[in-house]
Amino acid sequence: MRLGFQHCMDKPPVKMMDPTLAEMGNHLSGAIKILESGKLESDQIKERRKLSWKDIPGPLQGDGQDVVSVLQLVQNLMHGDDDQQGHRMQYVGEQGHMALLGHSLAAYISVLERERLRKLTTRILSDTTLWLCRLFRYENGSAYYHEDDREGLLKVCRLVINTHYEEYATEGFTVLSSKHPVIYQSAACRPGLGQYLCSQLGLPLSSLCIVPCNTMFGSLHQMDVALLDKLIKDDRESGKVPLLLIANAGTPGAGHTDKLSRLKELCVQYNMWLHVEGVNLATLALGQISSTVTAATKCDSMTLTPGPWLGLPAVPAVTLYRHEDPALSLTAGLTSSQPVEKLRALPLWLSLQYLGHDGIVERIKHASQLSQQLLEHLKTLASIKTSVEDELNSPVVVFRFSQDNSAPSSGGSVEGYFAGERDIIDALNRWLGEQLALQVPLSGVDVVELEDEGTCVRFSPLMTAAALGTQENDVAALVEKLGELIPVLCCTLRFRQDFKDEVLQQASLSYIEDLSWPGLGVVRYEPRNTDLDEDKRQQRVEKINSELLKKLMELDTDLEFSCGPEFCEETNGIFIGMATEDLDVAELVETIGSVGRDIEESGKLFENMTEVVRRGIQEAELQLQKANEEKLIEEGVLRQIPLVGSVLNWFSPVQASVKGRTFNLAEGCLDSTEPVYSIKAQMNTEASPDSPKSSTKRFPGQKLFRRHGAGSDSISETSSVSQLEESFRETAPVQVTDVEEAEVPQENPAHIPEDTASSDQRVPEGQETESVDHLR
Repeated sequence: MRLGFQHCMDKPPVKMMDPTLAEMGNHLSGAIKILESGKLESDQIKERRKLSWKDIPGPLQGDGQDVVSVLQLVQNLMHGDDDQQGHRMQYVGEQGHMALLGHSLAAYISVLERERLRKLTTRILSDTTLWLCRLFRYENGSAYYHEDDREGLLKVCRLVINTHYEEYATEGFTVLSSKHPVIYQSAACRPGLGQYLCSQLGLPLSSLCIVPCNTMFGSLHQMDVALLDKLIKDDRESGKVPLLLIANAGTPGAGHTDKLSRLKELCVQYNMWLHVEGVNLATLALGQISSTVTAATKCDSMTLTPGPWLGLPAVPAVTLYRHEDPALSLTAGLTSSQPVEKLRALPLWLSLQYLGHDGIVERIKHASQLSQQLLEHLKTLASIKTSVEDELNSPVVVFRFSQDNSAPSSGGSVEGYFAGERDIIDALNRWLGEQLALQVPLSGVDVVELEDEGTCVRFSPLMTAAALGTQENDVAALVEKLGELIPVLCCTLRFRQDFKDEVLQQASLSYIEDLSWPGLGVVRYEPRNTDLDEDKRQQRVEKINSELLKKLMELDTDLEFSCGPEFCEETNGIFIGMATEDLDVAELVETIGSVGRDIEESGKLFENMTEVVRRGIQEAELQLQKANEEKLIEEGVLRQIPLVGSVLNWFSPVQASVKGRTFNLAEGCLDSTEPVYSIKAQMNTEASPDSPKSSTKRFPGQKLFRRHGAGSDSISETSSVSQLEESFRETAPVQVTDVEEAEVPQENPAHIPEDTASSDQRVPEGQETESVDHLR
């Protein structure tokens, strides 16, 4: 089918453009370049004006601003945060510039003299209406152009009410009291549409009838025709007036089409109006159309959205309808005698001429081919379930990860682990859709919630491809990325139960059941001290888990640790992300518990540090005083006299033993240094070249919580625990600045590091009192 857009262009072409029109086009082109350039205004422009009156807003003060300054302000508002957020404007092609030019031209044309304006607007409106009716096979139709895509249906409802109730124009809603009107819509229609119609028409919600979809035969997204027939009969018997039926040619969620032929027969039988909307109406412009969509050409009205289909920004939606009484159409608001309102069609009038018939068909055909390309690839992927109406011709592809047909991976099968727990699968599919949209943005995929299938990923190129510029390589990248994410989903689903079992075996950890979290699971560390009241205990839990999360995020691992979603019911939980095939769940859980215990012990030490140091100093004073008394008894009184003692020590030296002391921060007391030096000697012996070395080492490049090879247990499960404990002790902050010479022994003396032992110094007997004063 070829469409001649120049059938009504009987006048010869204008040889020279109006100078004013040409100047306006140059201004618009320059404005668009300024807005798209992203350049910031100069400091000279920023400081050019000063506020002169306090009561007048800044931008309005003085003698006004020039065009460049105003456009610069708009540009700053559009691009001001791009550097911080990484956003960029959507590319607007030449056809988009034509649509934008149409809005400026509409403002310019509106100032023409009334007669010229009337002729021009009539020409634009009639041309655009005829072209759209020819394109989408809707014969003898009229068109209403509107910004809100629901407004056309609203006007149609008013037309139908005026048609069924002849006295409605004079009597108003009183004529509806005896015979209540009823509007029928499918349960698969877009949410809120029926409520919007009732609120705008002033009808009670009882005038809206939601028709369920099929439950046994046919698509689960198609309206149940037999049930609709029964509902209409019941309403007629109760004295109600069936007015209008809203059907779908492409449901908002799954893109399925109702049985329009059968629905049209019912509407004719009961004298009802049939309105059709949906993305599949775009395929009416193609040469080959499915019979289910072709039936839409026989409906009483349909709403088209050519803007997203063709990549045209800010063009109106169009409602095509058939009605023989122009007076009722004018009363309902479908037509207008105001020439300015007819200029709504100008952006579409310009864009359609720029694209031509071949360009329009090519864009719609390209989008349909992208859907078929993705559908063919999805058939080859395991664990992916598709939900399409027609595999040979479906503009919308809906798919989801499902455990029902999951292929088993090495290490076990996901079959039956979480049977019946749909919330977990929905959470994983929500994560899958978000990752695909983030990593392959040109694909235009999004997440959709369906009543029967659950959370799914939707690919609707008719609504996104023209604006994003989606090509075949983008679909290939989408399939490739999907193939990489499926094993991650399978492993995460399989390891969730293992993770829960391991956590439940740890006394210090509690497992938080969050079915909406798309990851391995949620865990919380619970302190072992239960003597505190509830408020203090919650504060300690929050502090420990916050510090534990920081420590886990610093680890060299592929796992992601977070505090969960922004609006989460569970608090103080550690949310663990997606898992891989070589994850060691037991090692992960043991590490979390070990780090949590270290943080708890360190916190107790810091909390009791002041009291421990005070009591330790008192005990140290007593021990040093006792040591001085023993020294006095052993050496005698004469040796304590300064001059006499020196002479006696020169003639008869005393071989007194020097007793070193270390200050134990954990116990707050002085200990002898003899065990420390004996341990040091023992460690030096063990570190000799002839001594055997530890065999529990991690392979080079191997990250934490990963087994060496799929299914291999050759790596010790506690290797990362010991590594983490050593790292934690090295980096743990010691909040004691005044006790720099204090020594903190480990719980097990057999594992005191060499550098700790070598740092201890003997305290001479004469300086023991000074050491105590220094500790104070």
